[in-house]
Parts: sequence; C-alpha cells; structure tokens
Amino acid sequence: MTDRLGLECQVCGFVGMDDGSDGFFYCQRCGSQADGIRDTAVDNDEILLTKENVGGIVQRRVAVVKPEPLSQSQPPSQFWETLRTQEVDDDDDDGVGPTEPIDFGRRPRTLSYEDYYSEIRMRYVMGVQIMIELQVKALVEKFNVCPIIVDMVEPIWLRFVASTKLFSDDWADEVINESESQVQGETEVVVPIAKHKSEPHNILGKRSVMIWYRSVSKTIPLPYSLAISFLLCHLAREPILSTDIAKWTLEGKLPYFTAFLEIEKQIGSPTNACPLSSNRMFRPLHCISIQKLESLAASIAHSIGLELPPVNFYGIATRYLRQLSLPVETILPHASRIYEWSMPPELWLSGNEFRLPTRACVLSILIFSIRILYKIHGFGKWEKGLAKRKDGKESKILDKKAESESECNMSSLSNNLVSESYDKLLPKQSNLDATKILLLLESKYSQLIDTSVDGRDLETYLEYCKNVVFAGVELSFEDHEEDQIIVDLWNYYHKEEEDHKPSSPSSNCGSHKRPLDFSKTNMNMNKVKKPKDENDAKISNETQKEKAIRGMISNMEEKRFCYIPPRTKIKRADDYLHYTRKKDDGNYTYAAHADYYILLRSCARVGRLDVRIMHGAVLSFERRLAWLEKNIDQCLKEMPSFQVSCELCQQDDMNGDESMDFLS
Repeated sequence: MTDRLGLECQVCGFVGMDDGSDGFFYCQRCGSQADGIRDTAVDNDEILLTKENVGGIVQRRVAVVKPEPLSQSQPPSQFWETLRTQEVDDDDDDGVGPTEPIDFGRRPRTLSYEDYYSEIRMRYVMGVQIMIELQVKALVEKFNVCPIIVDMVEPIWLRFVASTKLFSDDWADEVINESESQVQGETEVVVPIAKHKSEPHNILGKRSVMIWYRSVSKTIPLPYSLAISFLLCHLAREPILSTDIAKWTLEGKLPYFTAFLEIEKQIGSPTNACPLSSNRMFRPLHCISIQKLESLAASIAHSIGLELPPVNFYGIATRYLRQLSLPVETILPHASRIYEWSMPPELWLSGNEFRLPTRACVLSILIFSIRILYKIHGFGKWEKGLAKRKDGKESKILDKKAESESECNMSSLSNNLVSESYDKLLPKQSNLDATKILLLLESKYSQLIDTSVDGRDLETYLEYCKNVVFAGVELSFEDHEEDQIIVDLWNYYHKEEEDHKPSSPSSNCGSHKRPLDFSKTNMNMNKVKKPKDENDAKISNETQKEKAIRGMISNMEEKRFCYIPPRTKIKRADDYLHYTRKKDDGNYTYAAHADYYILLRSCARVGRLDVRIMHGAVLSFERRLAWLEKNIDQCLKEMPSFQVSCELCQQDDMNGDESMDFLS
C-alpha cells in the first residue's frame, strides 16, 4: 500500500496525495479525491477468474502509477511547495497511524490566515525571481553577455529580498493595519460577496488577498527585474546600456511582457490560497523609462550595501565610435587618457533620477577629444567641404560658370561664409581631416536613428502583436472555423501584396488604350516660370552650398540653437573654443557653429538624448576640466611631504645605523 503519491491535484494544482485508507487518494491541501487511481491492496494476477468477479476486475483495472520522491531535480514549484508543507506533514504523521475510524470522504482542509498571506508572498517573490532568471538567460544566449552574471543573480536577489523585510513575522498584520488606518472619516463597510466569503477581510470589508498583493507588488515592482538585470551587466563590466535593456524589452527579446507564461508553467496555476492569476500578477502594463532604469539599479545596489564601479568606458566608447563610423584607433587612446585623468563622477550610477545619464558623460569625453584632435573650433570646415560636392555627390572641381554666378548673386547669408583671407591664421594642418568626418556625420545622420521597433512592416508588426502584445490571449475552446478564417485572411493579404507590386510600364499599357500625347506636356516643360518677386529670384539662384546652410540653420532653430557663421578674426588659433548658453525670457538660447552642432547632434542621436541635454553635458565636462587645470598646480604645492614621523620606524633606523657602525 502506498502512503503518499507525488501527483498533481486536478482541483487546486497542489502536488502531493495521501492515502485515505479506503482505497482512494486525497489531496493534502484541499482534500479532493484523485481520479483514475485506486489502491486495491492485492495483485490482479493473483485473483482467480470466475464468472462472478471477472467484470469487477475489468472495471477496477487502472494504470499503474509509481510514486516518485520529490527532489531538487524536479521543477522549482514542486520542490518549494514540498518545503512549505513539510512541517504540516510531519505533524500529521506521528508514526502510530490512525487511532479512530476515518470516513470514506474527506473534507477540504480549511485555509488559515497564515496560509493566505504566505502563499501570496511566496508566489510573487518566486515569480519575480523566475522573471530575472529568464532575462539573464536571454542576455547570455542572445546578446553574448558574460555567463558570470548567472552566478551573480542569487546573492544579489536574496540580499535585496532580505532588505525589503517582506518575510518578517509581523509583515501581514502591519499591511492590514496600514490599510485600515489610511481611511479618514466615515466609510461604508463593503459586504464580501459569496465567492470570497471564506477569505480573510479587514474591518472595512476589503479582501486581504488584494491588500497583501498590492503591498508586495509595491515593495518589489515588476520593473525591478529589469533593473537587477541591468545591474548584473554593469557589475560584469559589460558595455550594456539602459537604452539596450529598454529597446530589447520593447522588442520582446527580453522576457518581460511575456514572462508570465513561463512563470505559470514553473509555479503552477493559481491555488485557493492565492486565487490571483499569473496574468494579473506578472504581466506589466508598460516598460520602465531609460532614465529611471539607471537610478533604480543604483538604488538597489545602495539598499544592499554594494559598492559600484564606474561604467565600462572603453567598451561603451568603442561601441559609439563604431556606430558613428569614426576611426577608433585615432580617437579612443586620446579619449581614454582624458577619462583616466579626469574620472568624472557622472560615470558612476546614481540614485538621482534627474541627474545626467552615464552615457552622456561618455559621449561628452568623446566630443571633447574629437574637437581637440580635429580642431573643430568654428573654422568653417563643414561650409568649406560643401564646395566639394554637388547634388549629394562629391566632386573635386566645381563648374566655373556656376561659381561665378553664385558670387554675383551672393546674399547676406553667404557673405559670412569662410573666405580665403584668413586661411593663414588657421593652425597648422594635421593629418586628421575634420571636413571628411563632418560630411560623413551629416550624411549618416538620418541613418543613426533606431527604427527597429517602429520601422517594421505590417506582417512583422502583426507577429509582434501576436507574440508580445497579446501573448496568452486564446479562445476558451477550440474553434477550427476561426482558425481557417485567419489562414484565409493571411493568404489574401499576401496575394494583395503581390498584386500591388510595381510592374513595368509596358505591362500597364494595353493595346485597347489610346497612346498618350506628350507634345503638350513637353511644351509646358520647356517653358520657364518667371519668379513672382525678387525673393523667389534669389532663392532660385542659390547654390547647393547655400541651400545646405539654410537647411542647417532651420534644423538648429528647431532645436533652439542659433547659427554662428565661421570665425573670421582669429586671435589665437590653437586655443579651445568654449561655448556658452544665454538665458532669454526664461529659456536658454544656445549659440554654436555648424561644425560643432553636426558633431553634437550625431552623438546625441546615438545616445538617444536631446541635443540640448547633450550640449549641457559637454559644457559641464568642460567646466570640470577647466577647474582641474586651474587648481592642479596649487594642489601639488600643498601636498604634504612624506617624512617618517613614526617613533618605531625612527628607532629601527637608529638601530640599523648602530649595527653598520659596529660592522665597520
């Protein structure tokens, strides 16, 4: 006879069946009878077949089920459930056996007050832990993150859970008391409905199950899983940014919106003590913001007393330079020396949500290094480079006729362009060509935007909605007719896509159609429209260079930047040009040259930052370097002299001198 079976209850989902001493097995939690299993106490092969018992044997024959002991090799949900019910089972099983008759039917075990809050608390913490493990697994397998983060999950997660004091003895009572004390004035007591009448309620009639769930979800929100995953990558010195975590989450590559499906597979379906569905408990409604992710990771590290290192500057800087198509071998060594000398505090994660992000500091160092190496100090390199291309294609020599016409029709804007009169005042030319990289950054600016989330086609978007947005949404019954309708609609969509493909012009013209008369069209095209006024005449006579500058001015004004023409009066060409911002009518006005603005907006786009925020980060880093340069000499002069003042050390030196004299 088998005393216990490791089977799952069909009613409550609990794993564990007890022998009822009546030939049937009952769930240890709810007491419901197991179907399809019966203890006959004899072997069917030993029974003599007679006319009287042959029918009964056929009816009683069931599948042989071998009970398996629970171990850690089983799913975590079964093992954790066994640990929680181990104490109760030990109290029930005293080794003596039943001392009084037992009825054939057993009533479901009445759940206590402690069963409810223990189940809700444990189930939620287990679910968030599984979500973190799924995200770490995806980071290692899909994005080639160092596998060391797998071993770092357990200590950080357990220390954080311990810091929240969720598992304190008086946690449940404190939450209930707090829910009752928050109500002010007279309130009507809610009458519990019959479905939830067996559950505990507070004095206001509200379900304690929902009160405990809101408390535990407020203490450890679901976005904390993303913050811990980002913190693990930061501790492993991986060049993973908060922008990457947010991007992969929205794309569905990190298990966040769809993690509740896998969580329910591992911890099982809802129980009587925790009737909340996994969809409600572990399905987030929105993704955490990029700025909030960094501050949240820093707050978690601070709560467990963890000292964080700075970001991996070398890995992140290399990644940004490659995205900008800039020479890594030239810029990175210079930027690394500046980083090692300055060590700005903005490279450490901070719990302040309104501080500049770490990626802004990394890009500020890169911008500062590029400006020094390529001498981007308002000399008009970009404006001069516009003369080398025409209609988007580079050309070495411009048409002399077009050049003479542009000089005759030069407007007030073109009078401020770079002239050859001050070329002698420019610093000595180096091997690094600023014009080339500025034209490259301008041409690739539209390609730097990330379109992986919003730039998908209809079919890919529908697949994304099916797998991520509406994950787990299915019919309660199997409907073959609806499945066939979906297949037919997909086939119709693909057919329409093929029919609307552009075809050759010859195929569009049938033999029954009259050919078009292009004579009038050609005559109209040969006519030249006269400008209505002088302004239109000037615009029509603008060169490609002037159009590009006018477009740049328009783009700068959209970002609240003021265009500064290239410098003509250069006093000290080797000096670094500092930009400032002016406050006018409560708003800041930013003035900059086109060379600096092109570099600034490209770096801001790859870092997913606003151009003004990126400019403010550069100004802050320049002020820090100026302060260090100004006070470095004074700090070196005031450094204390390293003289030995310890009496023991002086005594040892004297003894050493005496021994030398003795030897001599």
